[in-house]
Amino acid sequence: MNPNPDLLFTDVRLIDPASGLDRMGELLVRDGRIADLGTLGRPDGVEIVQGAGAVLCPGLVDARVALGEPGFEYRETIASAAAAAASGGVTTLAALPDTQPAIDDPALVRLLRARGEEVGLTILPYAAVTRGCRGEEMAELGLLREAGAVAFTDGARAIGSTQLMRLALSYASAFGARIVQHPEEPSLAEGGAATEGELATRLGLPGIPAAAEALLVARDIRLAALTGGAVHFAHVSTGEALALIRRAEEEGVAVTCDTAPPYFDLNETAIGDFRTYAKLSPPLRAEADRLAVLAALADGTIDAIASDHQPRDADDKRLPFAQAAPGGSGLATVLAVTLAQVHAGTLGLTRALDLLTARPARLL
Repeated sequence: MNPNPDLLFTDVRLIDPASGLDRMGELLVRDGRIADLGTLGRPDGVEIVQGAGAVLCPGLVDARVALGEPGFEYRETIASAAAAAASGGVTTLAALPDTQPAIDDPALVRLLRARGEEVGLTILPYAAVTRGCRGEEMAELGLLREAGAVAFTDGARAIGSTQLMRLALSYASAFGARIVQHPEEPSLAEGGAATEGELATRLGLPGIPAAAEALLVARDIRLAALTGGAVHFAHVSTGEALALIRRAEEEGVAVTCDTAPPYFDLNETAIGDFRTYAKLSPPLRAEADRLAVLAALADGTIDAIASDHQPRDADDKRLPFAQAAPGGSGLATVLAVTLAQVHAGTLGLTRALDLLTARPARLL
């Protein structure tokens, strides 16, 4: 039996945000690749797949994934991540570098790309800004870029040093790459477990002021303007930070951003009863911030929706809330949660697919 038969998808809605395609038609796949689309009749030797009006679109491009491999294979391997990605429609992902060891060596960049090819998944490695993602000594950005790194970041650790961030933006710019920042002022976020406010106080949880996000966003926008470098803010979650980004974009600063489904699907009330599955970094925000994220998705301020996939072992979550690890799996659900907003009428289908396919592809 041929594991990759030629396929003809019929009666499907073909949507490709990159080209503006949106129409009913047929699509032919030969030897595992798209061969033709339109009104194709019935070519010989193909298996017919009746679409019944379903949408057929490019594979999703996930701009932020924390893989368990290397170093945390007890949580997830690249093979299991590929299976989760396939179930969620993700065919390409950008892998964060704060693994064990950190992706701060060109050989590790090449290894990640090769491991993806082994399991049928395109992995675009982010490389570390600093050695070991420790925020101290700059990594060899030029060599890492040459090896195939698509951008530079310290993953879940914010680049807190202003001087280091300035240098990183300058150096990355020379190689045509972005710095991807976790936008949370480190000294304000340290030790926090939830967004500072009435709910955190009532639950007795140490708070992180929502302003911690906007403070670092404001600093890095100024640094991007100063250096001419490009900064990308990951999982933006507050209206205040989005207003700063919107204004910077209007002023021509090289700034982009993404968000993740929890920040437009949930608000801080999800942590009630100390639900550790809802402990994230950055933490869930007030309802006003959730609505601001939705508005920014609709008006183009936000450039991509990323899963922010960060799998956790059950033991990481079966702890008191303040001690539980932040994060959760998202590869398999990023499309479904985004489509819930489409069905609710808060986000158009073509716009949603653009944020999940063409726009993150352009960023990477």
